[in-house]
Amino acid sequence: VLENQDLQDSIKPQKVEFHSLNFNTTLHWQPGWAREARDALYFVQYKVYGQSTWQNKDECWGISSHVCDLTYETSDIQEPYYSRVRAALAGVYSNWSLSCRFTPWRETMIGPPMVTVVHSNKSITVKLQAPRSPYRRKRGNKIPMTNYYDLLYQVFIINNLLDEQHRVLVYEGKDKVVKIENLRPGVSYCIVAKMYVPMLDHSSAYSSRQCTVL
Repeated sequence: VLENQDLQDSIKPQKVEFHSLNFNTTLHWQPGWAREARDALYFVQYKVYGQSTWQNKDECWGISSHVCDLTYETSDIQEPYYSRVRAALAGVYSNWSLSCRFTPWRETMIGPPMVTVVHSNKSITVKLQAPRSPYRRKRGNKIPMTNYYDLLYQVFIINNLLDEQHRVLVYEGKDKVVKIENLRPGVSYCIVAKMYVPMLDHSSAYSSRQCTVL
């Protein structure tokens, strides 16, 4: 039988990390190295950097999952946060495992825009919609990410005749409707788009392809 100290060490959570997309923020960790650790329960706390007291996250207190949603606990997006996790098994508690410091505004990943494509015989009209945050206005609708950042849309066209991997940047800016003209009828074109944050020099992933034949 493992001594208590050994058990404490062997069930201690590993790799405690924040993951965040459009301010939807979760804490992830891996179980300790002991085989028994898969039966452990986990306890999560968080605080703003500089505060002395840790807050319990009630919904993640004594859970078997390795993920905890901290979206609303980290809603002051300019503040730096820490979180920590400990494990318990057979009445033995591990020490706390600490995350790195996490500042939502700086570190959240921004998702791609929604793209809708309408075609005529020689042009494509691209309609763009920025991703939304989980936070709501008083009227109840979700606040778009453009409220928090100076964002640009980047629109790329793929001419399937030439090369499916070759994306050509045809627009960068803030317009939500972009018209691409002088295209060849009968040719299959695909559109993908990204969000770009100039201030942080971050780009989102590409949107899913929207393809059309003129």
